[in-house]
Amino acid sequence: APEIPMLDVRVVFDAGAARDGDLPGLASITNAMLTEGAGIADVDTIARTFEGLGANINTGSYRDMAVVSLRTLSDPQYRDPALTLFYDVVAQPTFPESSLERLRGQMLLGLQQEQQSPGALAQKAFFEGLYGDLPYGIPPNGTEDSLTRINSEDLRRFHSSHYVASNMVIAMIGAIDRTQAELIALQLDKQLPVGQAAPPLQAATSLPQSKTQHVEFPSSQTHIMVGGLGVKRGDPDWFALYVGNEILGAGGFSARLNKIIRQDNGLAYSVYSHFIPMASQGPFLINLQTRNDQTQQALTLLNQTLGEFVKNGPTDQELDDAKRHILGSFPLQTASNSNIVDYLGLIGFYNLPLNYLDTYIGQIEAVDAQ
Repeated sequence: APEIPMLDVRVVFDAGAARDGDLPGLASITNAMLTEGAGIADVDTIARTFEGLGANINTGSYRDMAVVSLRTLSDPQYRDPALTLFYDVVAQPTFPESSLERLRGQMLLGLQQEQQSPGALAQKAFFEGLYGDLPYGIPPNGTEDSLTRINSEDLRRFHSSHYVASNMVIAMIGAIDRTQAELIALQLDKQLPVGQAAPPLQAATSLPQSKTQHVEFPSSQTHIMVGGLGVKRGDPDWFALYVGNEILGAGGFSARLNKIIRQDNGLAYSVYSHFIPMASQGPFLINLQTRNDQTQQALTLLNQTLGEFVKNGPTDQELDDAKRHILGSFPLQTASNSNIVDYLGLIGFYNLPLNYLDTYIGQIEAVDAQ
């Protein structure tokens, strides 16, 4: 919308925790360190410069991807210096030792806090149990041992191999024309070595049989996580699974799991299920908390509800309600520039069809009970 004088740039690298190798936490620290020093600017200069230009820079590291994003005014007198510094942050981080020690300390403190969070411990155990030694089994926040071992040379090595042009997707939205957008992309492309795209992740295999893991924790509530392998991004079954899961556990008060476990039996305050599609098969997960003495009853009802849904599918009314809710909320998910640029980055990163957002409503409408 040209009347909104803003530009959002989102740069996505295949440089998430799945690429950590034998140093869990490396992707996360590398990404967090980008704004700690770049080119000839130190951390304070970077912060002051962006603030003085009315610009925001953000970084984020996830299992699949690492993200660096800029929001700036589109007027060239503000946009151009903001982009120049942004290029340096992405391409020429200095990884100062003092910042590394500070971030390392924060992450080690975070691991200590995780030990006091039953939800965090359960999630960690779930991913390790499902993926084992495979990339998605690596704890993104690292381990005490790995965080202590990571040094600035490791950060430079990871950056030089993963923050490269061949491993990058650039998404933009805002008050610029196509030519300006291509120039911005070209400029960023030129700042980085060509490098190589990260190789495909090793695929996970389904567990030969179900397994149960119990983590002891002094709490009056039990956190329950149940699930298995789900799907990759771009799976042809995605829209059917998305609508189906809305009915099973993602649809709030109207979802079956919520009705049966919470409303009818009062066994949990919240219960929900979700698919997390990723570059390789992400998990399908059902999550609830219940009183310790009700754990077995809640688990039994969870398994019964899931089994019944898989066997018989939804009612016509459930299907209609779920589709109406998804279609009604979709405009809100694409209501802002930041929402849209997130989607564009995701479309590029996972190589989804470029008309993904245009066909989304039709794909949901086409889902039937069969």
